[in-house]
Amino acid sequence: MIYQISVALIAVAFAVLVFFLIRTLKSAQGSLDNVSKTLQEVQKTIDELSYEVKQTVRHANDITVDVQHKMKQIDPVMESVQNLGEVLNEVTEAAKQVSTTMIAKFQTKRSNQDPQNKRAEVAKVQTTPATPTDRTLQSYQATYNDTAKGGKNWVKYIDLAANVWQRMRK
Repeated sequence: MIYQISVALIAVAFAVLVFFLIRTLKSAQGSLDNVSKTLQEVQKTIDELSYEVKQTVRHANDITVDVQHKMKQIDPVMESVQNLGEVLNEVTEAAKQVSTTMIAKFQTKRSNQDPQNKRAEVAKVQTTPATPTDRTLQSYQATYNDTAKGGKNWVKYIDLAANVWQRMRK
């Protein structure tokens, strides 16, 4: 009889265990179904997004090609601007040289009238100029103060050019 009761208890325990296992498996199956649905939705969303991303990349590539084409068209304009800048720089340098010459000429006229300024100018010529502008002034003074080389003729031409320039500006 103990065997029969033991077998009956084992059968009842097994039935309870099977019942709870079935409930657990059904719960797990529900969870897996939810996961499966979620994965299907995620897959659908990824497919839609990948299509949109591909379109965006194509559009970006088109824009890049268009920008590169326009940049190639602008290159000659940029080169022209660069050349214009160089020309303006040269014109500025020429105007600077003319104005420097004019200043040197007026200073030499004053120094010829005032003997003290002449001494100061001799002192200036003897010192080594520190900047390129000072060296330029010194070279112009040396050139235009030398009357044996026809420096006075150049001064007249520069005066004439400065007068023409001033009249053109007005």
